[in-house]
Amino acid sequence: MGDPKKPKKKWEGPRHPWRKEVLMQELELIGRYGLRNKRELWIAKTILRKIRASARRLLALPMEVRKKEERDLLNRLYRMGIIPSPELPLDEVLNLTVESILERRLQTIVYKKGLAKSLYHARQIIVHGHIAIAGVRVTSPGHLVKRDEEELIGYAPTSPYYEKSKG
Repeated sequence: MGDPKKPKKKWEGPRHPWRKEVLMQELELIGRYGLRNKRELWIAKTILRKIRASARRLLALPMEVRKKEERDLLNRLYRMGIIPSPELPLDEVLNLTVESILERRLQTIVYKKGLAKSLYHARQIIVHGHIAIAGVRVTSPGHLVKRDEEELIGYAPTSPYYEKSKG
């Protein structure tokens, strides 16, 4: 049968974990976006770090080589909802912050659409299975919502919230 593989981490912790300004900034972001712990913040930072690294790699290539890959990266970021337009210059990708990733979390979008009273309430109703995207129940508050999925977010058909919203 073999040994089961260990799951791969989706995040990297901070390189200098005890710097006061970083700790205060992380604590403020956790409160503003209703995150459960710093690991959720580190996941968002890792996603942003990989996006910025690929943009830097593309900027180092010659212009004729990077055209297609640059267009693919910008289209992917646009579909994810991280950048406002696919015609954005590649230099603007380097100006992205962790807030642009945290704004695309399901928890934040459910709160901003008015389906929940607070960020913490949004987290609870997602975990308890009251939120669906296009009729499919999603129970992960950290799910990154794509641009075309955003208008499909609503209450799950089996949820009591669904009945209240219809009445």
